[in-house]
Amino acid sequence: MGIIKTIGILTSGGDAPGMNAAIRSVTRSGICNGFKIKGIYRGYEGLIKGEMKDFTTEDVSGIITRGGTILKTARCAEFMTPEGRKKAFKTCQKERIDALVVIGGNGSLTGARDFGMEFDFPVIGLPGTIDNDLYGTDSTIGYDTTMNTIMECVDRIRDTANSHERIFFVEVMGRDAGFLAQNCAIACGAEAAIVPEETTNVDQLAQFMGRGIRKSKKSCIVIVSESPKCGALYYADRVKKEFPGFDVRVSILGHLQRGGSPSAHDRILASITGAGAIEAIKQGQRNVMVGVRNNEVVYVPFSECIRTDKRFDKRLITVLDELSI
Repeated sequence: MGIIKTIGILTSGGDAPGMNAAIRSVTRSGICNGFKIKGIYRGYEGLIKGEMKDFTTEDVSGIITRGGTILKTARCAEFMTPEGRKKAFKTCQKERIDALVVIGGNGSLTGARDFGMEFDFPVIGLPGTIDNDLYGTDSTIGYDTTMNTIMECVDRIRDTANSHERIFFVEVMGRDAGFLAQNCAIACGAEAAIVPEETTNVDQLAQFMGRGIRKSKKSCIVIVSESPKCGALYYADRVKKEFPGFDVRVSILGHLQRGGSPSAHDRILASITGAGAIEAIKQGQRNVMVGVRNNEVVYVPFSECIRTDKRFDKRLITVLDELSI
């Protein structure tokens, strides 16, 4: 690759609050440093089809407060194939895009890694996912806002649980990671969290029912990480069968968790990592994700942030157990 003059930016996979703040940061930091910025619509699908626009500072004015992504997003099966990525590369050549900034989660950054390696193309990733499951950064863009959204919902559910003396199983997102469920359980004063990190070790429901339900405590909240096999409905059904004396309800928060104006933390994280992406391009870096660890900007190779499981702090389980007696 020669001198980088034009940078393309796209959002991919599930939307996350703070993506717009990241788009704004990359655009304005890029223009400030002399680059031309092209906004690519609908993720990798738009990259293949050439759906893009030259971005100015005015194009990103006022978007820092908005949830979702002005660039739209999509999951693109075609980009997962070598043929699809070749089409995307030809689009980059046609549009004279010299580098890409990809905002997304594990799958999006996997595609970014493959594209960068196959065509020796500079690609920088930003950690945009509510799941907080990318290794190498303390937090991902969207995670803090989603935790606050869940907390507000559970606070309201608690009122009904107390009034009717019910057990509520509240299902939250998180895919294969329990960060949302465990930390939200602590923030909401929930009695238990059922997370994927613990499924192979103990029967979490039996442990919870044996420990957390007293004769004087018939209302409680259990936060459950989503799962096609063992979600909130599964555990509620078990309680009905194994402990028929309890009144049980389920609340699946679903896509409610993704929306809303980003928190201050997510706006700042997106702004810092967005500017960090431009700095990485200036330094000649490629195939790295920009993260923040211990309040310092770090550059993590795609191969590391994608393949390495983010450590789940099991001390949080002990904290929740002690506080929910």
